[in-house]
Amino acid sequence: MLVLRTDRTSGAAQAAEWRTRVRGADDVRRLTTADLGGEPGERATLVQFSSAFCAPCRATRRTLAEVARMVPGVVHVEIDAEARLELVRELGILKTPTVLVLDADGAVVRRAQGQPRRADVIAALGEAVDGRHDG
Repeated sequence: MLVLRTDRTSGAAQAAEWRTRVRGADDVRRLTTADLGGEPGERATLVQFSSAFCAPCRATRRTLAEVARMVPGVVHVEIDAEARLELVRELGILKTPTVLVLDADGAVVRRAQGQPRRADVIAALGEAVDGRHDG
């Protein structure tokens, strides 16, 4: 699984992070209802790993919730990284917020760190919903 490691916080850096694909469908860990702590979306799921004192996490929550309301069959799930350390380690989550875009089968098709722009989330989500990913 690919993990981005960057200290860049510019909009261009964040946009570049959304272009990161997670490849290798054969060894992809699919997230389940138990992993998510709730039901995944019928078409796609926006998974946000957050922590209590993370200011960008609040803005990310608003952005992802807004996008999920716009697209039928898509849900936003927020996971407390501190409460789910085993899952955080397994998925290689290094900082919050980290957002995973899951397809309908629960496979991670995109991941990004930092506060995303709405347009980037919509583009990444479109890939998962339309099945245009390499996974």
